Amino acid sequence: MAADPSPALGEALRHLARAVGRYEDDASYADGHDRWALYRAAMDTPAALPFLFDAVSLEPDGPLASGVVGDVLERVPGDERERWVGILPPAVRGFSARRARDLGVLESLEQGAVPAAAVDDLIDGWSDWLQGRAVGATADQDVLRVVSRKGRTKRIRQAAVDALRHR
Repeated sequence: MAADPSPALGEALRHLARAVGRYEDDASYADGHDRWALYRAAMDTPAALPFLFDAVSLEPDGPLASGVVGDVLERVPGDERERWVGILPPAVRGFSARRARDLGVLESLEQGAVPAAAVDDLIDGWSDWLQGRAVGATADQDVLRVVSRKGRTKRIRQAAVDALRHR
């Protein structure tokens, strides 16, 4: 059986529960699944994000904290992402740090700020997730041609070909 969270985390979780409209004062949140459910509810409640930040910064389960931060990164402005990644223990920070960088590139693609020549130079270092999302983020025909030619998987390359046909 899992132990109850630390007093500091327990207090943060109670504040978070109230922020999302849960008032079960007797909930222990000893189980990571219960904390995950609370964290998921908070991700969908913008006013709860500060409480979520506090709770996740105290979360003893590194993979759980990493999963929360990975999901939150798409919901917060770009200038807040580094702060969220920074609350993770170094051992589990890598994925979220990469995702934050990928999201920055994706936003640049959406704004048309990444020319095809740069995509041609950089795409090999992009994650499969970023390559796949890039197809939907840009209408730039030259960028789509690069992805259709150099995308890592057949699925990514085909998605770019399909996008070229329909845009």
